[in-house]
Amino acid sequence: MEITNKKHQLFIIILSILPLSIIIGSTISLINVLLVNLIILVILIEERKFFILKNITTKMLFILFLYLILNLLISLNFEYSMARNLGFIRLILLFFAINYLFYYLKWKTVIKVWMIVISILLVDVYIEIYTRSNLAIDQINYNKADLREYASVLTLFNSEYILKEEYGNRIVSFFKDEPVVGAYLLGFSFLLFGYLLNTYKNKKLISILFLLLSVFAVLMTGERSNTIKFFIGIFVIFIFLDHIKFKTKLFFLALFFFLSILIVNQSSYLKNRYINQFYDNFTSQEKFIKFSEKNIYFVIYKSGLEVFKKYPIFGVGNKNYRVETCENNIKKANKHYLCTTHPHQIYLELLSEHGIVGTTILISIFFILLFKIIKQILISRNYIQICSFAYVLVTFIPILPSGSFFGDFNSTLFWINFSIMFASHKNTNIFTKIG
Repeated sequence: MEITNKKHQLFIIILSILPLSIIIGSTISLINVLLVNLIILVILIEERKFFILKNITTKMLFILFLYLILNLLISLNFEYSMARNLGFIRLILLFFAINYLFYYLKWKTVIKVWMIVISILLVDVYIEIYTRSNLAIDQINYNKADLREYASVLTLFNSEYILKEEYGNRIVSFFKDEPVVGAYLLGFSFLLFGYLLNTYKNKKLISILFLLLSVFAVLMTGERSNTIKFFIGIFVIFIFLDHIKFKTKLFFLALFFFLSILIVNQSSYLKNRYINQFYDNFTSQEKFIKFSEKNIYFVIYKSGLEVFKKYPIFGVGNKNYRVETCENNIKKANKHYLCTTHPHQIYLELLSEHGIVGTTILISIFFILLFKIIKQILISRNYIQICSFAYVLVTFIPILPSGSFFGDFNSTLFWINFSIMFASHKNTNIFTKIG
């Protein structure tokens, strides 16, 4: 059933420009999401869709929200946590909105606009790769962009911790001075690949070509963690693709791998970043020990563990890692603390800010919801659902560096995929009445 009126048309327009708003910046992205929240609230009230509150998925999400409210009580700095924890309701409403879109409206219109935005971004990435300039700005000082990301870290290092890694020509595209284009492409490429598979079932090369262009774009950004996640995600997706023969899957996986090696070997920067920096540090125990002591991520991880060891039960509170390692550390001077906004690894972020209790609650809720629909994903031929599931899965990969799970940029990408994972099949969409 499709419902169409001016309110729904505005709703579609605002959801269509969501990827663009993320590119423009966190403030615009937040405004966009809040507008979506406002419209879906009005629609739900006017159309009296209150039955969704009885859905088990909805109940689990509100339990998560309730936990975040309780998390405020143990936060070192109440004000830091308040906006992030109370603001989590916007993501639940975004979940409602995307489910409503897929159940009642012309959701393909939204996905087509997303495809246009991502395609333009891909073109810009490749322009930047080959010309060292892009459609957004004429010239980028990549090294400064990368060093700004670590400015607060470097100022707190002793001289022995000087960051020696050469960042080279980072690809930033429309994000200007933020090297996050790989994370952004990862957030949209899987679900768009799934959409193409569903739409062009007899023209698989169109879908494969889009995936190839996306993965190689991420590879050439030099974002190692997102590149690894992309390849793991591709492997997960190919396991689920039942309309592609096993030999064909192996061929394309081998093709991805071969072309990736070829691309890396053609660039001294990429070769150094993906191969040499790791190989050289594992050639001897002495080099590995030195590497683990000086590497920026190892140092940040150690700092995250120190915060967790000090607050093992409930953590320091959401968004309070920076309070403990920066503000509080001025007086306490813990030599293992490193002043950053978060520990740059999802599990360390959860453990340090939520402790064992909070981390158990959060992880349990997400994995209960994943196991709740895994059977449906396995038996369905809905590839946009499969691909969104792959993104959600790689988000929880341990060890690899990651952005802040509750930060606006990462949380928006995660909840878009998480929502579509439920919304894109009638059996898992929360607007499907059971019984």
